[in-house]
Amino acid sequence: MLCAISGEVPEVPVVSKKTGTVYEKRLIEKYIEEHGTEPGTETELDVEDLLPLKAGRTVRPRPPTLTSIPALLATFQNEWDALALETYTLQEQLSQTRTELATALYQHDAAIRVIARLTKERDDARDSLSRVTVAAASATDGDDDSMAVDNEELPEVLAAAVDETHKTLSKSRKKRGIPADWASNEDIAAFAPIASEDLPVVRATALTIEATDSEYAAIAGLEGSVGIFAVVSQKLERMIEVGEPLTTALWIGSTRIVLGTAKGAIKIYEAGSEKASLKAHAGAVTGLAVHPSGRILASVGVDKTISLYDLDTATRVSRAHSTASLTACAFQPDGHLLAAGTSTTGEVQVYMTKTGELATSFVLGAPVQALAFSENGYWIAATAKGQTTVTIFDLRKEGDAVTAKVLDIGSPVAALAWDYSGQFLATAGPAGLTVQHYAKGSKKWSQTLSSATPSVAVQWGAHAKQLLSVNADGVVSVVGKKE
Repeated sequence: MLCAISGEVPEVPVVSKKTGTVYEKRLIEKYIEEHGTEPGTETELDVEDLLPLKAGRTVRPRPPTLTSIPALLATFQNEWDALALETYTLQEQLSQTRTELATALYQHDAAIRVIARLTKERDDARDSLSRVTVAAASATDGDDDSMAVDNEELPEVLAAAVDETHKTLSKSRKKRGIPADWASNEDIAAFAPIASEDLPVVRATALTIEATDSEYAAIAGLEGSVGIFAVVSQKLERMIEVGEPLTTALWIGSTRIVLGTAKGAIKIYEAGSEKASLKAHAGAVTGLAVHPSGRILASVGVDKTISLYDLDTATRVSRAHSTASLTACAFQPDGHLLAAGTSTTGEVQVYMTKTGELATSFVLGAPVQALAFSENGYWIAATAKGQTTVTIFDLRKEGDAVTAKVLDIGSPVAALAWDYSGQFLATAGPAGLTVQHYAKGSKKWSQTLSSATPSVAVQWGAHAKQLLSVNADGVVSVVGKKE
């Protein structure tokens, strides 16, 4: 018998009543005095629980240890068994630690997701609260004492003008061919930079060209300045100081320029002088468009509203409400539809001009940066902020078929412009200009031009024989066919 504590043959052996384990009496009594339990267990043990063992008078000598090969092998076996048990225990502890670590990582990931969701909900709540404030400001600054919630139809006179314009233009468009003096695909492919002028327009945001004969262009900037650029002579004609940050601009006829400001105002200038100023939106004006009749002006803003104005009286005559902040707008060439791009929902919403009712919408999937109607009357080109593609939507289609084409430009697109023939689509962006060509015969798209002319806005010149663009520094570039 060996002592369970020392591993030696006990001189005074005792046995535990509870476990039957043999101990050296002096060792177990010291252990009980210090711990009060039996070694290797949590069982309480007292001196009275120890029974003395009596052995024969003839005591066998202590067995020799490590003095023979069998003893060594036995010792090695014991050590190996102890090592195996320890390794198994460590493996169990490692597996348990891995499980606990995986659980902690999952909990950490879930906590991050919850924090992100709560942060988004907080931001959405703040955004909703700010929009409530904006709507209240709109009601205070508007013509009515109460905040408008219903769409307003056009007055009968202007509604009749919309119908008449639609009837006339839709018929003539079907019979209209490409003008004889229009630029060909080969002409545009030969375009190259032919002039540039650095205008004192800081942080340029908009470029609009005179619609009558394309002899002048207006460039607006966030510092409140407008530069009038002569296309033929390729020089600055005059500067107009508005005094408010300008976000968008539109040239109507030969002498009128309409400007939208970051403070929500619309200013109408004629021959360089301010003729009217309208408090249009509770927030920045983001888009302007003129009806084909020339009698109606449309504006959109971050306050989710679409406003229509009678240009003869410079008064607002209709207003429609969107579900999201608006970024751009354009009239359908016949004038009976108005398209508006949204920021938060990433949609191109199409409204009835006369009633302000939503006719249809197309999902772009990201905040709309720019949109433009083709002269064919049923295509809308749209691009999203920061994206390198332009999506062509077809008003005649439904479902997945509404996406007629997705053009990969290869770099972010900031502005779009169709030519009058409806076969050339110009794009502008920080990487430069491109012209995409649609061949009606083969019904195929191709890229006709790529020019490294960084731009924030672009417009076609007379007969599509030039492209005018401006970059953020106010540098106007003319791209065309060199003589």
